[in-house]
Amino acid sequence: MNTDYFVKKIKSLLPLFAVIFSFSPLISKAQESAKDGGNENHGLDKAAQKAFGDLAHFKNQEVPDIIGTVVGAALSFIGILFFVLIIYGGITWMTAAGNETQISKAKNLIISAIIGLIIVLAAYAITSFIGGALT
Repeated sequence: MNTDYFVKKIKSLLPLFAVIFSFSPLISKAQESAKDGGNENHGLDKAAQKAFGDLAHFKNQEVPDIIGTVVGAALSFIGILFFVLIIYGGITWMTAAGNETQISKAKNLIISAIIGLIIVLAAYAITSFIGGALT
């Protein structure tokens, strides 16, 4: 059997596993809260409070402020994702051992990640500018 095929399949599934495992603390807290005897919404308030802390400050905010917080968090997450891609491209380049196809793939990955990072930073700057102008 070809081991490269399995390595490629595992590498392609790594982002999926990362997303699943990043939400596992939230799932376990929700299950724990449901076991504690939740109210009519099945303990979701307790689970949210255990996972995110006191959410009372969101009740006093207006919709544009909440949207701005969500957009800022999403852009930050995407920026971190591009940063990880740059690191992965660097590791791929270092471990290429002179293989020109691996080196070119790593270069293309790094260039694409840098372009994506620039786009995300520009989107954040535009969002920040428009949000500042509107408030």
